[in-house]
Amino acid sequence: MPTEIPQYSLGKILRVWAAAAIPMATLGWIAAPALALYSDHPVLVRLAVLTVGLVWQFVLVTSLLYRETRSLQWSRLKGRLWLNTPRSPHTGVSHGYLWWWLIPAVALTAIFDLRVKGTVDQLWVSVFPFLAEPRGWSLGAALAAPEARSELVGAWGTGGLFLVNALFNTFLGEELLFRGLLLPRMAGVFAKADWLANGVLFGLYHLHQPWGIVSSMTHGVLMFALPSRYFRSAWFGIAAHSGQSLFFAFLMLGLILGLS
Repeated sequence: MPTEIPQYSLGKILRVWAAAAIPMATLGWIAAPALALYSDHPVLVRLAVLTVGLVWQFVLVTSLLYRETRSLQWSRLKGRLWLNTPRSPHTGVSHGYLWWWLIPAVALTAIFDLRVKGTVDQLWVSVFPFLAEPRGWSLGAALAAPEARSELVGAWGTGGLFLVNALFNTFLGEELLFRGLLLPRMAGVFAKADWLANGVLFGLYHLHQPWGIVSSMTHGVLMFALPSRYFRSAWFGIAAHSGQSLFFAFLMLGLILGLS
């Protein structure tokens, strides 16, 4: 039988959101620029500093679950985090064949990222230009620079940093917090619109990179929260969210090995 999950009040939902968003904003806008003054690689400094915030989200989820269950046993926690086999939205019964729905979920996210996200971000920043990404902060742009690519050859430490960031970003940090912890506990306030509210909160959480708030909100609502809610499985959000990280991981590996 599905695990009975206690519901959060609106106040608690917002407090958990703030406990994730405010540290990330502080790290992204204050700590990272300050530390970058002492480095020739500000993008990597920012990546490392934001990784600390993502690790904090894992600690936050773990502490809240322990207070809820007085246990950290996987057998007791996986159901409370929706880390389970997808359930039929009609019967509530788990079925292995529902895993196939991961394919369109990941594909839709990839199409959005490759074809739509850039345009959405540009339109958003054109309306609010003060939210534009500062020069020198883009990881993608940094990896495209020839001198940076040459410096990454053999840089396994940088590769390790990226993998840790990706792990906590797409699984142990953001997704575990928003789709694992919050989403199953939001129906008490938002009823059947819990997935919509969850995705909006996810977008607004990105105060540390406000140039992408609208695209993050689109991700959160349609590609992460909706399928996770529909199938009662946070693995959908995790898989969809991980696509970009896997792409950058293979790109990074190629650069480290000197293959590109």
